[in-house]
Amino acid sequence: MRVLVVGSGGREHALAWMCARSPRVEKIFCAPGNGGTAALAENVPITATHGRELAQFAQDNSVDLVIVGPDAALAAGVADACQAKGVAVFGPNAAAARLESSKEFAKSLMDACGVPTARWQGGDKKDRRQLESFAAELGGRCVVKADGLALGKGVVVCDTSEEASSAIANCFDNNAFGLAGSRVLIEERLTGPEVSLFAICDGESFVLLPPATDYKRAYDGDAGPNTGGMGAYTPPHNVDVAALLAQATGQVFAPTLQAMRERGAPYVGCLYAGLMLTDDGLRVIEFNARFGDPETQVLMPILGDDFIDVLEAATKAELSNVPPINAHTAAVTVVIAQKGYPQTSASGVHIRIPGEIPHNATIFHAGTGVGKSGIYPATGGRVLGVTGTGADVDTARQAAYDVVNLIPSDGLRFRTDIAAVR
Repeated sequence: MRVLVVGSGGREHALAWMCARSPRVEKIFCAPGNGGTAALAENVPITATHGRELAQFAQDNSVDLVIVGPDAALAAGVADACQAKGVAVFGPNAAAARLESSKEFAKSLMDACGVPTARWQGGDKKDRRQLESFAAELGGRCVVKADGLALGKGVVVCDTSEEASSAIANCFDNNAFGLAGSRVLIEERLTGPEVSLFAICDGESFVLLPPATDYKRAYDGDAGPNTGGMGAYTPPHNVDVAALLAQATGQVFAPTLQAMRERGAPYVGCLYAGLMLTDDGLRVIEFNARFGDPETQVLMPILGDDFIDVLEAATKAELSNVPPINAHTAAVTVVIAQKGYPQTSASGVHIRIPGEIPHNATIFHAGTGVGKSGIYPATGGRVLGVTGTGADVDTARQAAYDVVNLIPSDGLRFRTDIAAVR
C-alpha cells in the first residue's frame, strides 16, 4: 500500500508514523512534510492546498490512499481534486468541510437537526449593533469567534460587554483574522469540562475514537491567549467514557451525518466534535473537519497497527463492518513551542533532539525543517509534541515530561500542567 499524507505539522507526522507501523504500507509520501516526516517518508515539495498538483502526484505515483490533514487543504478542495482523478482520499470534500470552514453554517445545521449547542448570533460589519446587543444580553460573558478558518486562534473569550465590543472591533476594524473574521459569531459562554471526540465517517456509518482533552491557552493554569493547542491527554479525568460515547452517538454524530447527506454533502473523513459537559448536559462547541492537533499525537500511539485499515474502509463506505475502537492505554502529549508563540516566532531557533528516548515515549515534529545530526531548525510556533504512554494518565504524563526535560529549552517553552488533576 502506498500512502500520501498531506500537511506539514505534528498531526501529519503522527499520521505518517501511524502509517509506518502498518505492515501493509510499503511507501509513504508527505506533502510538504517536515523534519520528522523526512525520517520515515519521502517529503514532496507540494503545498498542502494545491489540490490538482497533489492529485496528479498521487495518480502518477500509484498512491492507494491520500490522507488530508489540514483544514485549509480540505476547504481548498484537495479531496475534490483527488476524487476527480479517481484517487481514494480520506477527508471530506469542500462542501462537507464547511462544517469547519464556516462556523455559521455548522451552527445553523446543529440548530436544524437538534444537536445541542450554545445560543449564538452571527453577522458581519453591518450587523455590529445587533452583535453587541446580543453580547450585552449574555451579560458580556460570551465567546467571539471568527466565522472562517483562523488556525485555531480565531476565538476570544470575554467577561464583559466592553471586552466583547473590543473583540468585535478587532475583527471588523483591525482585520485581526483577515477574511476569516469578516463575519463573526457571538456565542453564549458555557462552563464545564471540555472533551474532544473524533468520528471516522464514511458518509453514513461512523466509528468513534477514544475521547481526549486538549489545552488551548498558552500558559499554565489556562492563562494567556488561545493557541493551536499546547497539549492533550486521554482518557479525560472524571468522564464516564462509555456514557459519553453513547450520548454523542445519538445526539451529535448520527443527526449531523444524516443532515449532511440530506444536504447533498455526505461526510467522509474524520469529524471532530469539541464538546463541553455542562450541568445541563452535553453541548457541541464546534466541529472540525479533520483530526485535531495535538489530539492526533495522543491518539495514534494507542491505536492498533491496523488503524489505517479503518481509514481505508471509510473511503469504501465499509465502516459498518468495522468493530468498535477501544484503547486500554493512556497517553499524554506536551507541546514544545517557541517562546513568543502564539504572538510571534523568533527566527534562528534550533532544536536538539535526544538520540535515544524510552520506548513509552514518541517525539512528533510540528514546526521543523529537515535536520542534521539531531539538530533541527524551527519553522513554526509549535515545534514538537512529546507523547508518553502508560497504563494510566499519571504514568503517561511522567513519560512525556521525562523526555521534554531532555530537550534543551533555549528559545522554547512548554506548559507544565498538561493532564494534571485540578
